[in-house]
Amino acid sequence: MTVPHRVTDPATPPADRPAALWRSTHAVLAWLRRHSVLVLTANLVGQIGIIVTGGAVRLTRSGLGCSTWPQCEPGQFTAAIHPETSYHQYIEFGNRTLTGVLSVVAILVLLVVRTAPGRSRAYRLLGLVPIVGVAAQAVIGGVIVLLHLHPGWVSLHFAVSGALVAASLYLLHRHGEGDGPPVSVVGPRVRALAWALAGLTVMVVVLGVITTGAGPHSGDETVGYRFTVDPALVSKWHAAAVWAFVAVLAAFLFVVHRSPDAGAAAGPAAPARVAVVRRAAWLLLAITLLQGVIGYVQYFTGLPILLVGLHMLGAALLIAGTTRVVLTTRVR
Repeated sequence: MTVPHRVTDPATPPADRPAALWRSTHAVLAWLRRHSVLVLTANLVGQIGIIVTGGAVRLTRSGLGCSTWPQCEPGQFTAAIHPETSYHQYIEFGNRTLTGVLSVVAILVLLVVRTAPGRSRAYRLLGLVPIVGVAAQAVIGGVIVLLHLHPGWVSLHFAVSGALVAASLYLLHRHGEGDGPPVSVVGPRVRALAWALAGLTVMVVVLGVITTGAGPHSGDETVGYRFTVDPALVSKWHAAAVWAFVAVLAAFLFVVHRSPDAGAAAGPAAPARVAVVRRAAWLLLAITLLQGVIGYVQYFTGLPILLVGLHMLGAALLIAGTTRVVLTTRVR
């Protein structure tokens, strides 16, 4: 009787395969560490991008382009193609595909952060945030489909995405810092104004989500105006929150430029560190003004889909910009 033998790779003796696998794994991790900023930036861009594609799903009323979850159609994960196929399936499936890409990026972030040499446990734990967030978003998206676009869950979907944008920018910022305790580079008034901006950002975004849900672009082609509130009234509340944000941002810029309170805790490096704060604040002002222009134009032109989509992108950039301002007011 002939005994079958295993086919082995002649280039790698069996005894050396574990060592070869370890060398390959070590090489991959070393490459990721060398390109860690690229990986973390890709995660941030992806989190902003998923807001844009999610907005496309909502604005084109493609939320039920795939009829089930986790599959797109019964028995298959891809969009069904037939003569009656509409663009809704492709938009919804594209959004799900980007979620898959984000999942891969989240795994790379986990590897980069968890294997970073010499970093604190608190920093390493941050590596779990993207992958946990993406998993949570996948579940929320599935619930949305199964509940036929329940407006509360749709709003939660956007809120979690906004939180992940802030967390992703925080992770990118923390990667370039040490692990010591945070030390303020500005005085208490500037710090207080920065945190006021953060609180107002949450208010602006939440009211913006309610405004969209109360309007014609609520995400369902059969049931518009899914939030039963007056769209004009909630739009005014949203605008009032934006103007409050602009006022606090103007006060922040004035104090950080004029008041001796700026840099009071920064020590000898105060000028350079406060300059970083100022640049971040001016960038946030540019984002805010552009977002305001888009908001008013879309309101007075009947809410064209393109402008509403740009407004959603602007919301993501506003979250990132505010997070950046808060983070620049201290160093580690």
